[in-house]
Amino acid sequence: METWRVLATALLAAAGLPLVLVVMAKVRDRTRNSGQVALGGVITFTLLAVVGVLTLTVLPGLVSWALVAVVAAAVSVMLLAG
Repeated sequence: METWRVLATALLAAAGLPLVLVVMAKVRDRTRNSGQVALGGVITFTLLAVVGVLTLTVLPGLVSWALVAVVAAAVSVMLLAG
């Protein structure tokens, strides 16, 4: 396994875990329903895990790094706007 794949996946996970928490907080603010909060967290975490596995295994370099950049930008915007 190439080193860049491991690095991209680690950066994706580092940016993605705060994304899960931010999504859960946004859902809590909008719905006030713990079931919806848990569902939002599970969906976001599952998508993050699938993208992480794809980055680690089959996605080309440009796509992998683009996903890392998009997730990092989304977390930055959500944290700054919140």
